[in-house]
Amino acid sequence: MRATLLATALLALLTADLHAAEAAQPAKRKSAQEIIDAAPASAWRDLDPANTLYMELPAGRVVIELAPGFAPEHVANIKTMAKGRFWDGLNIYRSQDNFVVQFGDPDGEDAGKAKPYPPGTRTHLPAEFTRSDQGVRFDRLPDADGWAPQVGFVDGFPAARDPKAGKVWMAHCYGVVGAGRNTPPDSSIGAELYVVIGQAPRALDHQLTVVGRVVKGMELLSVIPRGPAPMGFYTDPKQRTPILSIKLASEVPKAERTRLQLLRTDSQAFRDATEARRNRVDDFYTQPAGHIDLCNVPLPVREAPAAR
Repeated sequence: MRATLLATALLALLTADLHAAEAAQPAKRKSAQEIIDAAPASAWRDLDPANTLYMELPAGRVVIELAPGFAPEHVANIKTMAKGRFWDGLNIYRSQDNFVVQFGDPDGEDAGKAKPYPPGTRTHLPAEFTRSDQGVRFDRLPDADGWAPQVGFVDGFPAARDPKAGKVWMAHCYGVVGAGRNTPPDSSIGAELYVVIGQAPRALDHQLTVVGRVVKGMELLSVIPRGPAPMGFYTDPKQRTPILSIKLASEVPKAERTRLQLLRTDSQAFRDATEARRNRVDDFYTQPAGHIDLCNVPLPVREAPAAR
């Protein structure tokens, strides 16, 4: 009897010590993907069909979210051209390694060959390199940046800000879509567009008008064969990638749309996932970086859940 009581007491002590040891162990940190997967429905936003372009290539669909908050006049012009099917039948005529792919009318500067713009297209626009930061919700990252005093997100787009100048602009990160121009700052209208496919060329920040970014289908652009040096413009027209069409999602029947949701950059889930990337610790990463670059913060995208 006495031995049984002693054994029971020892077992209780061992169990208590085991529970204490388990409690002392730090909780396993969740990965960025685990945080994103657990994000509530309120942390996600629907992609607005009125500000979304579908670029149809032979290899599939590229989905572009437009940024009217940064470039309202260019975006309005782009919508006019999309509704008028300006890009249908044109092509991607440039692919420069570690830089951009560019598309539009390769004969655009040849008055005899250029494709006419749809009715209502404006042929002169102001440069929209920056915008005022007044009234702008800026979801700031705490990390230092070599190109701007502050970096973060505005309306879900990667952005930089100079609070002293009261200016904010979209950063040239991977997947960003900009309007090509000639030497004069106000020489772009949105007819010739480029997509960053390489290391973020941040030196282009507030030098060109940025109109949006690719949210799905970057793999279709990044694998396009590179054009010849020095700038990747194809000398053989047969090497160009044809554009079947570029349409506004709002002009496409609902059943044919790509229904996407993006994680809100003002959500706790986005902040937590970014922190998990900033200080990643797992079986492979043994030393947390303590820093993350703006252009290395991906914006999570998912298919919209089926309506119940």
